[in-house]
Amino acid sequence: MNATAMIDLSHIDELARRLSNLVPPTMRGNGFEDLRDELQENFKSVLQAGLAKLDLVTREEFEVQRAVLLHTREKLDALQQTVAELEAQQTTSAPPR
Repeated sequence: MNATAMIDLSHIDELARRLSNLVPPTMRGNGFEDLRDELQENFKSVLQAGLAKLDLVTREEFEVQRAVLLHTREKLDALQQTVAELEAQQTTSAPPR
């Protein structure tokens, strides 16, 4: 699934709204509502396009990889412990020189 499809569009809408509200007061006046709405749509389009270009993963993909990494770490720890035990056995059972 495309990562941009997983992005909550309400967050993009909210950010676009907040950006359009940052228009300087000197630009406000008659017709400001139309300008603000147009700016808000432009901000939204730019944000969506920018996010689409990023190499993002979905939360689900992230959690799957996190679980795989955790499992791999557990196996590595177990292998390190086994190697340490084998090395200890080898040093105790090796004849002196």
